[in-house]
Amino acid sequence: MENISNKYSESDLAEFKEIILTKIARAKEDLDLLNGSFRNDSNNGTEDTSPTFKAFEEGSETMSKEANVQLAIRQEKFIRDLNNALLRIENKTYGVCRVTGKLIQKERLKLVPHATLSIEAKNMQ
Repeated sequence: MENISNKYSESDLAEFKEIILTKIARAKEDLDLLNGSFRNDSNNGTEDTSPTFKAFEEGSETMSKEANVQLAIRQEKFIRDLNNALLRIENKTYGVCRVTGKLIQKERLKLVPHATLSIEAKNMQ
């Protein structure tokens, strides 16, 4: 049965909140790992190896650091989006498409709990 009202029930909201809190915890762990890898990269025991190898390794190290920075930025945004979703749960506006005003499908929210657009609205973009 399709939810006619423009709000999810308290039990649905509680379920979404659990999903979001779990994702935030996991995302923060990932972010800590990424941030930890920046600090540990500075010394990984290549001082005594040949200069050419060291230059090559520093190049790839720089690339992986940049990739890690990009991943960390993405993780931070993801955590921010999830925290905003928690606010919408508190305000009882969670799960409402900001374009159509209709409820976003439950399956979509379970996969993308920070979604603010229904599939319909997303396809219009």
